[in-house]
Amino acid sequence: MPRHTTALATDLLDELEDTLVNGTVARRVEILRNITDLFLAGNIDYSDAQLGLFDDVFACLVQNIEISAKALLARRLSQHPAAPPRIIHALAFDNTIDVAGPVLTSSSRLDDAALIENARTKSQAHLLAISKRERLSEAVTDTLVERGNIDVVTSAAANPGAEFSEHGYTRLVARSEHSEELAVSVGSRANIPRHHLLRLIVRASEAVRKKLQATHPDTQFEVAGAVRQIAQRAQHTSAADDPDVIAALALVNGLRQTGQLNETRIARFAHERRFNEVNAAISHLAKVPFATVETMMIETRSEGVMVLSKVLNFSWATVQTILDMRADLQGSSVGDHAFSKISYERLKIATAQQILRFHKMQQSRSASPAL
Repeated sequence: MPRHTTALATDLLDELEDTLVNGTVARRVEILRNITDLFLAGNIDYSDAQLGLFDDVFACLVQNIEISAKALLARRLSQHPAAPPRIIHALAFDNTIDVAGPVLTSSSRLDDAALIENARTKSQAHLLAISKRERLSEAVTDTLVERGNIDVVTSAAANPGAEFSEHGYTRLVARSEHSEELAVSVGSRANIPRHHLLRLIVRASEAVRKKLQATHPDTQFEVAGAVRQIAQRAQHTSAADDPDVIAALALVNGLRQTGQLNETRIARFAHERRFNEVNAAISHLAKVPFATVETMMIETRSEGVMVLSKVLNFSWATVQTILDMRADLQGSSVGDHAFSKISYERLKIATAQQILRFHKMQQSRSASPAL
């Protein structure tokens, strides 16, 4: 520390020792403010030993003081990138959200491990504060989506700095079924994987709208607007423009050219949960537009998978792997495989081909501009 700062620190520490022994709560608060001023005014890179000293002092002073004083300390330290780590952790885990909130939302001193522990053990108000951080990793959002209430999940979904895992998106789409606001937030995310966006549209149109309109008839126009907003988002992210789809199509085309595109490869893609690659491969082999395959694959029922698989005469083992992939990505039940197997074996190839032609025709009509 600079010399004048060192002298000031010595005076404050002497005063601190006397305050801890004989001082009132008000005197503790005054010393806390002075120590905080000293730390923030330093504007230097403190050594680990110096940070440890500040940590010890703060730990002593925050005992038995007013919540408002601790909250002020939290607000002031939360913006400092090199704040003493132990006091930051203690403030973040304080039961009072006025104290914990500023640190949970703003402090860069909290790593993912601390944030996840906090999200697993503290109140919904703590989770809501975490959801507003400038950056959120997939590991943290996984915990928020699993444990958070609808306010927490909606806040995280609306946060452009939040990242979501495949599992996180699956849970977001599932929970969007019960919330118009969440559905719009999830559907508006710039980087939402296409298959989750399409699944969201299906759920929004078939579930969210019906439930909200039945419960609140006067909101039908707002609900319809929310569904339209998500549908428009899907139109602007067509398969031809989606980088993940483009990459999948290029990979599959390369496999086709080298004679490596077959049922075994598709089963492997499905086992690895590579949705776009499965769709691209089936599209190539069945000579069906990618959009048609994609639409049939995300249908609520499993008939689309059955039809596509039967046209290509896949074995039941491959069909089962595709159904498992679909259920896993959608966060839904895999259903009764024994019943599905019987249905698949009864389905004739000629019938499947006829159904597929109908789907192609429907897709072609929906893609045509209205006159």
